[in-house]
Amino acid sequence: MRLPSILMLAMLVGVNVSASAADTRPDSPESIHINAIRKPEVRKYTAIVAGLDAFERHHRMAPSADALRFRVERRAWTDKTPKPGEAPLALRLEGKDDLVLPLVLNDAFETIVPRSSAALAADSELVLNRKRRMYRVTPLVRSPGLPENVRRLGDLRLECHVLVAIGKEELGLMRTLFVNSVLLTPNWCNFFNAEREGFQFDTPATLARATLREGDRTKDLPVEERNFRVALNDPDWSDDALIELAFEPVTGTAGETPRTGP
Repeated sequence: MRLPSILMLAMLVGVNVSASAADTRPDSPESIHINAIRKPEVRKYTAIVAGLDAFERHHRMAPSADALRFRVERRAWTDKTPKPGEAPLALRLEGKDDLVLPLVLNDAFETIVPRSSAALAADSELVLNRKRRMYRVTPLVRSPGLPENVRRLGDLRLECHVLVAIGKEELGLMRTLFVNSVLLTPNWCNFFNAEREGFQFDTPATLARATLREGDRTKDLPVEERNFRVALNDPDWSDDALIELAFEPVTGTAGETPRTGP
């Protein structure tokens, strides 16, 4: 594998690339170490449809989740202080032939994107009334009735399938096949098993710990600042297992408040 190809992979999935990568086999531990799938930027409506399809295909993992939601998040490094006179956050689908489909955001800055043949035909994209680099739109699967600091493992398994479906659509067929060949599997969620410390999920604030719990069993999960990892393909833990998140105390520093919205 040539070095430019490896560097392209580094942009698509989180990898560490060694200085001698150009001279080593692609499956050699000296060449690349894959440590995460980067959360895709949700832009194209075709990618959203791919996510909706994955949600329906794997809905059995989170049967209580009534719909796939998309959440608008302000990036951690940005200033979250509201600007005087700033218009309320707004999201819409915009496509060819002047197609505009407004989307309703709730108080948690979440929306449900409908299926629309018109939006698909118009090659629509998500448009936000803010600078795009300061925000991201991400899929969210949450079963009802759980505290904000608790995630259900089945929800995360389903969310991962949605993320991967969206990511593959955003990447396109050839780059998806390239990643498949490097991971040696089309199932990116299961690639990050316990040996690789699991699949990475983001959190709204800095973590102190994350604990996987089911019945009397518990397991501490790897954490790093605002993310934790869990092996999604471990059969020893059912979809109903819960991940309890404990956050570091709020210090008053911008971006440290554990909120889900901008």
